Amino acid sequence: MSCRILVLISGSGTNLQAIIDACKSPDYPGQVVGVLSNKADAYGLERAANANIATTTLSHRDFATREAYDDALMAAIDKYQPDVVVLAGFMRILTPAFVQHYQGRLVNIHPSLLPKYQGLNTHQRAIDAGDDEHGVSVHFVTEELDGGPVILQAKVPVFENDTADELAARVHEQEHRIYPLVVKWLCQGRLKMVDEKAILDDTPLPMSGYASEE
Repeated sequence: MSCRILVLISGSGTNLQAIIDACKSPDYPGQVVGVLSNKADAYGLERAANANIATTTLSHRDFATREAYDDALMAAIDKYQPDVVVLAGFMRILTPAFVQHYQGRLVNIHPSLLPKYQGLNTHQRAIDAGDDEHGVSVHFVTEELDGGPVILQAKVPVFENDTADELAARVHEQEHRIYPLVVKWLCQGRLKMVDEKAILDDTPLPMSGYASEE
């Protein structure tokens, strides 16, 4: 039976597209059953519609508190009965209750080599710091913002005179390569979170995730 994947977005949905494309492979163990956005104009909703995937829009502006929104969000997600919940550019800080509800099956992608540069504007921060490498991390979501155990990272070089946009483009290319792979591991049951550690094939992963030097 195919693993049910639910993707949360706020914007253009390029990582969503990478996962949709991966699911077209006959040996991919999951299918995207729903896409949920907090923004009605998110282009990712069109990507989902083009792939005949059900969508839900739930605006945070319609709720008085973060807790009330997340309660409604959980109810909307659970209608899809997902096995895996994927944050793909979902620009919301999630409540502890939400994170606990999906613990161990909730993953996020962050454009930095965590634990460096949690939060926003990561590409410019890497340039300003004079880093010679930058990258992207896929991690389990815990109550600490961008602080859950790293599953997989990909590194890119930072060139002299790089702009944030140029560096972001290089990082995006790697995002689209590693996110479908991590989702595949989750769907196969090979990847788990135990005691806030990422475990792949019964082996605890190091702080920087699997094959961090590749």
